[in-house]
Amino acid sequence: MPPMILQGIVTKSGFMRKTATVTVTRWVVHKITGKRIQRSRKFLVHDEQNKLRQDDLITIQNCPPVSAKKRFTLKHILKSPFAERELSRARFAEGNATPSTSASSGAQAA
Repeated sequence: MPPMILQGIVTKSGFMRKTATVTVTRWVVHKITGKRIQRSRKFLVHDEQNKLRQDDLITIQNCPPVSAKKRFTLKHILKSPFAERELSRARFAEGNATPSTSASSGAQAA
């Protein structure tokens, strides 16, 4: 089977060890009306390091069967809202901690 690389959103993770459910959506043109229809399909993906969180945008690639229903493995994490939120909180805390401590110590010295 040729390599199949798909892009999707993690809809369920953390319920099964090393497994996440990914929804892959695609647009199809209706034969008669010519309108675009959104079709989606769910795949079980093998996540060896349990890095995936819900709402992550990822790419998956087909592989030999890992279990009865898992036929895909994680290739890349393109966007992770949870990780971005944690990074922004760390930057905010880092930025606030340094100026406020120096400002408060300067106010106490004066």
